[in-house]
Amino acid sequence: QVQLVESGGGSVQAGGFLRLSCTASGGPANIFWMAWFRQAPGREREGVASIAPDHSTSVADSVKGRFTISRDNAKNTLYLQMNSLKPEDTAKYYCAATPFCSADTCLRPYVYRDWGQGTQVTVSS
Repeated sequence: QVQLVESGGGSVQAGGFLRLSCTASGGPANIFWMAWFRQAPGREREGVASIAPDHSTSVADSVKGRFTISRDNAKNTLYLQMNSLKPEDTAKYYCAATPFCSADTCLRPYVYRDWGQGTQVTVSS
């Protein structure tokens, strides 16, 4: 099992940016599929972006062109660069890892086995 710890959340104004990080330990995270999810109060957890071990990515339409997912396998760290933030991006953001997912499932929460505790992102208008 992989342990995941997120950091980098905070409060910003609309149009601002944040960079989230997720450090993995305790398992071969460098060969796992990894992803960012988010959950706002009263809403279901939704997939934001995923990245395969070969660095191929999948990004949700709601953040496409604004958010970029990347990974540094040597550092066992996952990143989410969030630009042009909007109030509707306000949520708790979670890092997740799984040994495998396919193109049509990599943004589905049920596929992921290991989860971090989350980091809060608040965007004010």
